[in-house]
Amino acid sequence: MSPRLILPGLISSLAVMLPAAAADPAADTEAYFTRFVQPILESSCAHCHNADQQKGEGRLDTLENALKGGEHGAWLVPGKPEESKIYTSTRLPADDDMVMPPSKEPALTTAQAEHLKAWIAGGAKWPAGVTLATMPRMQFVKDIQPILEQNCVSCHNGEKTKGDLNMTTLALTMKGGENGTALVPFDPEASPLFSLANLKEDDDDLMPPVKSGGPLKPEMKEKLRLWVKQGAPWPEGVVLVPKAKAEDRPPSPDTIELTGKIREIIVAASKEATPEEMKPYQDTSSKAGKEFAMVPIPGGEFLMGSPETEKDRKADEGPQVKVKIEPFWMGATEVTWDVYMPFMVTPDARWKDGSKKTLNPKDAPVDAISSPTAPYTDMTFGMGQDGYPAISMTEHAANKFCQWLSAQTGHFYRLPTEAEWEYAARAGTTTTWSFGDDSSKIGEFAWYFENSDGKTQPVGQKKPNPWGLFDIHGNVAEWTLDQYDPAFYSSLQALAATGAVPSPFNKPVTIYPRSVRGGTWDDDPKDLRVAARRGSKDTWKQMDPQLPKSLWYHTSAQFLGMRLVRPLRVPSVEEMHEAWNLGTKNVPK
Repeated sequence: MSPRLILPGLISSLAVMLPAAAADPAADTEAYFTRFVQPILESSCAHCHNADQQKGEGRLDTLENALKGGEHGAWLVPGKPEESKIYTSTRLPADDDMVMPPSKEPALTTAQAEHLKAWIAGGAKWPAGVTLATMPRMQFVKDIQPILEQNCVSCHNGEKTKGDLNMTTLALTMKGGENGTALVPFDPEASPLFSLANLKEDDDDLMPPVKSGGPLKPEMKEKLRLWVKQGAPWPEGVVLVPKAKAEDRPPSPDTIELTGKIREIIVAASKEATPEEMKPYQDTSSKAGKEFAMVPIPGGEFLMGSPETEKDRKADEGPQVKVKIEPFWMGATEVTWDVYMPFMVTPDARWKDGSKKTLNPKDAPVDAISSPTAPYTDMTFGMGQDGYPAISMTEHAANKFCQWLSAQTGHFYRLPTEAEWEYAARAGTTTTWSFGDDSSKIGEFAWYFENSDGKTQPVGQKKPNPWGLFDIHGNVAEWTLDQYDPAFYSSLQALAATGAVPSPFNKPVTIYPRSVRGGTWDDDPKDLRVAARRGSKDTWKQMDPQLPKSLWYHTSAQFLGMRLVRPLRVPSVEEMHEAWNLGTKNVPK
């Protein structure tokens, strides 16, 4: 440690575990927090103790919240490490229920814990105004070891030590070779292990060199950066061995050609050709063995948005625009776990994009569709499964579910556009809610903050709207296909000058924000109004520890669900493919 450290009792123990660096800040400074402590807290603690997730009724995202603590007392007592749960909980046995991080995750290394201890003993200096974010936590065995063994250790091991560098253990990597250390914990830019991997492809010092398979993929470099920034945690006793690089994966079968095969099934099965032929029906997912109900929605015109006189109206709900909607069917209820779970949980090993690792040329089209990778936690979050709405899926997951269901049923399913959703929710009414303007009746039609018991509820238990749609207000918010834009209605004004705007759709160009409608079990009545809008946020993935974060799960959005739409007109193969893959549309900024 730096000779400026003012904690004599800790110097001897830290000197053994932490690298000496003359420029290291002293433990009683705010710079020490920024360099050593903040990365530990943001990667190992803040994801469970923040404004949206308060395990143990405690937050660690600000100094004030850390001092306040949770149900077991203060997290932080400046000057007293042994009374600060932010430190003592990290030193508990792995089988202790109070250990932090929880036993399902790797424990902090001794060096990381000692940094926390030194910081607290030095007065727990925390820069004013700093609120912790969340940082994906790098787990050495899962995230880092494969990168090092497949790209570095083959040239830097006990038998082959290019540059006199052996990278098989933490001690040897930090010892370095003829050019000095390869690793400086908490400082990626000072660590050649990271900095040399970021050189240009034609740089002679690039590691690994092009002839050895370099440069590393961007996600690998980002994992290395985060790992070093978090203190380069390397479990005791882990010795690396050279390993062959993983083989490149085959191309995904989930292509427009697959969509074409599914469309052939849909064209052959679709019998209705006119609005007069549209009737309510029960459809069946053969994979789930469950039925779901669809309700016909007649075509027509309506005023989208809310009038300026509506109580609690927001600016993004106007100006009102007359639009024309083509006929379609809509799910009588939100999609339930009964139908969604067999799509989300499959026995097949999958790549990150959801395509199967083992392909069979004889697979039916439905079996070639990308499906979610295995969830790392119970995605019902204990709220209920049978008859309860499926929750926390990304828009991409919702779109691919629609494709999966379409391939089984022979009906083209997708998410509704914002205009379709509001048209169906209004069901011919012009009032604040589909049942009128009297908020005192909301409990008859919706699950919301006052009656939901703090969670989702089984679908179809409340009164439906005039067109037979249940839970159109509350329970879970529902995905639409549109990009959320607060000025979207204004952009339609010119088109509306010559009559109703036909089927308006704000085609997405970026992942966030996308439009979500309907309000949730955790909302007040004003947020359940038919015209109320909201946009999706990247913070809905805040609890996701993966890097890159999953395409499939919004783990911090336990209020988010979906509802199906089936248009009367069968679209082209290009339109189908776009609708089922809009969830990944993200034009670089």
